Amino acid sequence: MEEQKGFFSLLDKYLMGPMGKLASYKIVRAITAAGMAAVPFTIVGSMFLVFSILPQAFSFWPIVADIFAASFDKFTALYMVANYATMGSLSLYFVLAIGYELTKIYAEEEELDLTPINGALLALFAFIMTVPQIVFEKGMMSSVVSLKEGAVVADGWAMANGVTRFGTTGIFTAIIMGVVSVLLYRMCVKNNWVIKMPESVPEGVSRGFTALIPSFVVAFFVIILNGILVALGTDIFQVIAIPFGFVANLTSTWIGLVIIYLLTQALWIVGIHGANIIFAFVNPIALANMTLNASGQRLVVAGEFSNMFVIAGGSGATLGLCIWLATRAKSEQLSAIGKASIVPGIFNINEPLIFGLPIIYNPALAIPFMLAPVASMTVYYFSMKLELINPVIAQVPWPTPVGIGAFLGTADWKAIIVALICALVAFLVYYPFIKVYDKQLLKEETENATELV
Repeated sequence: MEEQKGFFSLLDKYLMGPMGKLASYKIVRAITAAGMAAVPFTIVGSMFLVFSILPQAFSFWPIVADIFAASFDKFTALYMVANYATMGSLSLYFVLAIGYELTKIYAEEEELDLTPINGALLALFAFIMTVPQIVFEKGMMSSVVSLKEGAVVADGWAMANGVTRFGTTGIFTAIIMGVVSVLLYRMCVKNNWVIKMPESVPEGVSRGFTALIPSFVVAFFVIILNGILVALGTDIFQVIAIPFGFVANLTSTWIGLVIIYLLTQALWIVGIHGANIIFAFVNPIALANMTLNASGQRLVVAGEFSNMFVIAGGSGATLGLCIWLATRAKSEQLSAIGKASIVPGIFNINEPLIFGLPIIYNPALAIPFMLAPVASMTVYYFSMKLELINPVIAQVPWPTPVGIGAFLGTADWKAIIVALICALVAFLVYYPFIKVYDKQLLKEETENATELV
C-alpha cells in the first residue's frame, strides 16, 4: 500500500503539476478550442469522401460498384466540393478559430480592449501571407511558377483540388501564425498603438480602425521574417514544418504511441482529463495524416483512430470492463455502476465509470487502466503495419460505437473485426484485476451486512 501511495505521490508531483500548468496556458487552451471548432467540418467533409469510395468496401459484391457507377459517381465532382471546402481548406478553419479564441481569452482574462473578430482576421491575414511560394534568384524575388503535372504552381500558389497549403499540410503554420498575430495585436493594444475613433462613430467602423496599426505591424513582421528566410532559400511555411514533421514522425512509431497513451492515462488517474491535454497536440497531426492516407499512404495516427480502435468505451478502453461489471460482477456496488455506465460506455463516454467505480486514485485499477489502451493500440498498430486493414481516411464522430466508427473511417469491413479484437484485448488486461477487486468489495459488503444483522 505504501508503494501505491508513493506511486500516486510521484504522479501528483511530477505529472499532475507540470501538465496541469501546461493545460492552463492560454495558447494551449486556444489550440484545443480550435481543434474542437473544426471537428464538425472535418466530419462532414470526411463523410463525402467515404461516400465516394464506399463501393471499395463491397468489392466482393460487384453489383454495388455497378449501381454507384450508374448513379452517384456521375456527380462526384459536385459533391466532393464539400470535401475540398473542409479537409482541403482545414488550415483556414484552424487559423480563424485560434485567432478568435486566443484573442477572446486575452481580452477576458487581461481585461484588454481586444476584439475577437479582429484577432481572427489578423490571424488569417498573417497565415495567407505565408502561403505563396517565393524564390530569390539573381538578386530578385519572384513567385514560383510550375506547370508540371501534379505540381501546378500559379504565381506562387500551389494547386491541387484547391490551394495546397490551405489544406492539412498548413495546420501547423496556421497555429503558429495565429498565435504570433494575436500576440502582436495584444502588444499593440497594451502599448496603445491603436487609432481611437470618437464615440459617435459606429462600432463596426471603430473596430476596423482599431485593427489598422496592428495590421501593419503583422504585415511588416511577416514580410521581413519571410523575406530573410526566402533569401536563405526557404520560407516560413517550410521552416515551421521541420519541427512538427519530427513530432509527426514520433507518432508513427509504436514506442511513441505507448508514451502518448501512458501519459494520457496517468493524467486521468490523478483526476486530469488526459486526452484534452495530450491529444490537443496529437489531433492536428492526425488530421494531416488522414488526408495523406486518403492519397495513398498508411499512417497509423489519423483521424479519430483512438476512438475507432484504441479506447472503445472511453479513455482506458473500458467497454469490456463495463459489460462485465453489468453482467458478471458479484459486488452490488460494481454491478450497479456497470449497469448505470453501460449505455454511455457504448458511445465512448465513461466518466461515470472513471469517477464512480472509481478508477482515479484507485490502486486496484490504476495499472490496467494504464496498460489496456497500450494493449489495444498494439493490436491496431500491427494490424496497420501488416496491412490487414485499410488506413483511416475519414473523420467520424467520437461517440460512434465500436466497430461502426472503424468501418466508416476506413471503408473496410475487416476494420470492424480488428476494433472488436482491440476491445476484447483491453478487457483481458482488466480481467484479473477486476476479479480481485470484485471479491474484495463483495467480502466488505458481506461483512457490513452481517454487522447490521
